[in-house]
Amino acid sequence: MRQSKLFTKTRREAPADEVAKNAQLLVRAGFIHKEMAGVYDYLPLGLRTLNKIIGIIREEINAIGGEEVFLTTLQDPEIWKKSGRWDDVVVDVWFKTQLKNGSDLGLANTHEEALTALMTEHIASYKDLPRQVYQFQTKFRNETRAKSGIMRTREFIMKDLYSFSKDEKQHAELYEKAAQAYEKIFARVGIGEKTYRTFASGGSFSKYSHEFQTVCDTGEDTIYIDTDKRLAINKEVYDDPEVYATTGIDKAQLTEAKAIEVGNIFTLSTKYSDALGLTYKDAEGIALPVFMGSYGIGPGRVMGTIVELLSDDKGLVWPASVSPFTYHLVSLGHNGDDISKTADELYEDMFKEGIEVLYDDRELSAGQKFADSDLIGISKRIVVGREAVASDIFEVVDRATGSTVKTPRTELLS
Repeated sequence: MRQSKLFTKTRREAPADEVAKNAQLLVRAGFIHKEMAGVYDYLPLGLRTLNKIIGIIREEINAIGGEEVFLTTLQDPEIWKKSGRWDDVVVDVWFKTQLKNGSDLGLANTHEEALTALMTEHIASYKDLPRQVYQFQTKFRNETRAKSGIMRTREFIMKDLYSFSKDEKQHAELYEKAAQAYEKIFARVGIGEKTYRTFASGGSFSKYSHEFQTVCDTGEDTIYIDTDKRLAINKEVYDDPEVYATTGIDKAQLTEAKAIEVGNIFTLSTKYSDALGLTYKDAEGIALPVFMGSYGIGPGRVMGTIVELLSDDKGLVWPASVSPFTYHLVSLGHNGDDISKTADELYEDMFKEGIEVLYDDRELSAGQKFADSDLIGISKRIVVGREAVASDIFEVVDRATGSTVKTPRTELLS
């Protein structure tokens, strides 16, 4: 992509109505646009990064046997009434609407009920189990106060995975596979070292659930970390002696930290299968309820967390795995001179090789281009100056470290 053709523009100042660092920087860099409180558009650069995060999640969930679907946002109230979650007293974040004939509809805030109902048509025998079904789908939640930029919004994409097992033992195996997949996901997007599997309340389904919490000063949650075991405990269960007996964690060794929840996994047991009649027949022909689990990651929340954790005073800093482009090619020349011609040739060669590159071919000063490059945060910057014209060797600057490596054209294209 040529930057001169990119319709979005960078901004010097942060928008006055944004408090969260992730929203300030993403708006300034032209990655997102705010429609209203808690509702954001993803612009070309932002969508590229979001899709790379989604791609990493998809690869790791597929690797543990996930089957991808895409369910509807519009929800039939009758399914939700069976589980008791249509009532606003029980779930207070519903967006509800009506058809022209007056029938009620809901805009899904999650999909346990919908998928459980669907699976009644596809699970009949123990031979049909286990199953892991997931999707990337838009969710709507009528949050009282949308805040934290793209990390807590009223409309967002969620990766929600649901597991279906014949019993608790089979479920536990899938649960652990999902937990390990999450650890790989967070490592690949660049926040793995700061992210801990965290014991939290299991609600009405089980003694505990697990959150994946990324240590960050701007986090809303308080966790207590065992750095040796790479485990943590949420503040809500900090005083529960059973959690220490279960985990072997020494309370005296814990370190308190603020953190951002980037994922969670829950044991659902048979709550939804009981309510919606999802059963299977075992080897003796006895009908039993399917044992379920639920596993969520918000790609937008992950994206916001990366910004909160890794950005610096110059702007965004993207890990290579989720950078909108592999390279930001910055020409220090002007239209028609030898520097711009060298940059044009390198861009065309990279394009032919299928290398992702954003080419800053604009007629601006070097200082303006470097400031925009720092703000946008692409992981590697190639600088084309007078030295490159003579030598065909280019400066490649690492955005995170600032280190520079002189690299021949042939190596850049290999």
